[in-house]
Amino acid sequence: MPLALLALSVVAFAIGTTEFVSMGLLPQIADGVGVSVPQAGNLISAYALGVVVGAPLLTGLGAKIPHKKLLLLLAGLFVVGNVASALAPGFGTLFAARVLAGLPHGALFGVVAVVASRLVAPERAARAVSTMFLGLTVANIVGVPAGTALGQQFGWRSAYLAVAVIGLIALAALARLVPHQPRAEGAGIRHELKAMGNRHIAIGLATAVVGFGGCFAVYSYLVPMLTEVTGMASSSTTLVLALYGVGMTLGTLLAGPMTDRALRPTLYGGLAVMAVVLFAFYFAVQHTVTALVCVLLIGAMGSFITTPVQMLLMAKAEQAPTMAAASNHSAFNLANAGGAWLGGLVISAGWGWASPALVGASLAAAGLGLAVVGGVMDGGFGRGKRSTVVAGAGAKAGVKDEAEVQAAGVERAG
Repeated sequence: MPLALLALSVVAFAIGTTEFVSMGLLPQIADGVGVSVPQAGNLISAYALGVVVGAPLLTGLGAKIPHKKLLLLLAGLFVVGNVASALAPGFGTLFAARVLAGLPHGALFGVVAVVASRLVAPERAARAVSTMFLGLTVANIVGVPAGTALGQQFGWRSAYLAVAVIGLIALAALARLVPHQPRAEGAGIRHELKAMGNRHIAIGLATAVVGFGGCFAVYSYLVPMLTEVTGMASSSTTLVLALYGVGMTLGTLLAGPMTDRALRPTLYGGLAVMAVVLFAFYFAVQHTVTALVCVLLIGAMGSFITTPVQMLLMAKAEQAPTMAAASNHSAFNLANAGGAWLGGLVISAGWGWASPALVGASLAAAGLGLAVVGGVMDGGFGRGKRSTVVAGAGAKAGVKDEAEVQAAGVERAG
């Protein structure tokens, strides 16, 4: 794997840290800006709003800019958003700063995924993308716990400043290590939007929103579930979140080679196992050991499905995969918001702290159903290790081997 993937992983690490570190610092932030903890929780939604809006907007505006230059511009905006978050004097300005910090998130991931896939041979594209995603999973093991500890010790502003410093390191690494990748002739916002206008992209994004929403229905309430139901001490929850990050890393490591080998079966299997594990967690959360095992598995399956969904959308978008790759992260943040909302709904209805696990299992099962519908739309459920995926460039080239389809879709894209 090229050294440039390290620079891309640092970007993912910075994004993953700033996205989730606020969750562990809500009491400190609430005290610092004079609002309640539930009000401070809206800052998480503010970041997600920035991602959802920024992914298509910034990707479209940068459609003609060479990938490396666009990466540098987006990383610079990311640094500015986190510095603004650290310096915000009140809740209103902090809310706006978190929206600003979230704006480049989806576009960055979209461009990074396309760049990563082109740094290697086509048959290793999914492994390259999953290697980049390792930065996101390591952020949950190291970045988020460290940022939380830093913010608790030196004030919540220090956590955002630390993320800004990581962003500057990522900016330098991108400038030094990532090669120039020119845009294709005719690239532009119309080209990107045209590639997005097909039903295969729509069903892929719907799969991400619904299926990944199952993971977030539980993750959003994981700490109170473990303290209220399992009986764990609140001081140990940071280690549990790190365990979740370990699971994410394991899932990402498995997803790359498996997606290169058989894309749709990997997606089906990940969603099916996630549904089973989330359902089991409803009962397993009563005991510490079984609860921790499920936390590890939920983290693994949540990250496991990210790579096949990302690669599927990039292949479906034919010659303009950047918008599809970026929109995938808008979908994940909609999943975050929707899963958290549905999980909170059942808790408020009196179903108990463990009830989000049942919501999550239902969403994962529904996501599996959507993925299967997408497979049928491609002309088959997706049989065997080398199942046929009639997608994008692969379909036009008459390619029948799934690995060749992905290779053609990514190689000919943009």
